[in-house]
Amino acid sequence: MVCRGRTEIVKVAGVLLAAGVGSRYAGPSHKLLAELDGEAVVKRAARSMVNSGLTDLLVVTGSAPVEGVLAGWPQLVIVENPDYEQGIATSLGTAVDWAQNGGFDALVVGLGDQPGVLSTAWQSVAASNSPIAVATYEGRAGNPVRLASSVWSLLPDSGDEGARVLLRTRPELVERVACEGSPDDIDTVEDLGRWS
Repeated sequence: MVCRGRTEIVKVAGVLLAAGVGSRYAGPSHKLLAELDGEAVVKRAARSMVNSGLTDLLVVTGSAPVEGVLAGWPQLVIVENPDYEQGIATSLGTAVDWAQNGGFDALVVGLGDQPGVLSTAWQSVAASNSPIAVATYEGRAGNPVRLASSVWSLLPDSGDEGARVLLRTRPELVERVACEGSPDDIDTVEDLGRWS
């Protein structure tokens, strides 16, 4: 998606992180492939990104073979994170590398295990001109998060804390964007049951 900023055109890509191990999920499949109302959790999350109007779309994969359930959307670029076991920061790093190579100015990042994030949240966060924009749900910070290229070097390169660290350490850069939907993720079989 190309957005007009105050004085310049900004090239923005959507990113869905879908690489994690999902170690707390004790179901018969990986949590991203678990069915929610007849479709995989990751497909439901991806649909919101696809329907957002963003035209450049990346899915970072790793632990779960999600490519098959996402095959219906040829516009999705799939990149595997070989270091996914080292935490979400490595998946974010994979996305940043892809974005730098593609000449992008900002990324709007969401998670594959959050099926309640709506396409309108992706749109609203993408429209921000702030260095960092975070979707909020009844005041609670969630996803997606928009990260301008000016903050990519501030992101951690390992561990299970991605953009969240910047929300805490650089609040002066953050715009909070009120969104509808749900930021709740599916980490356990019980979480999935609450969605059904």
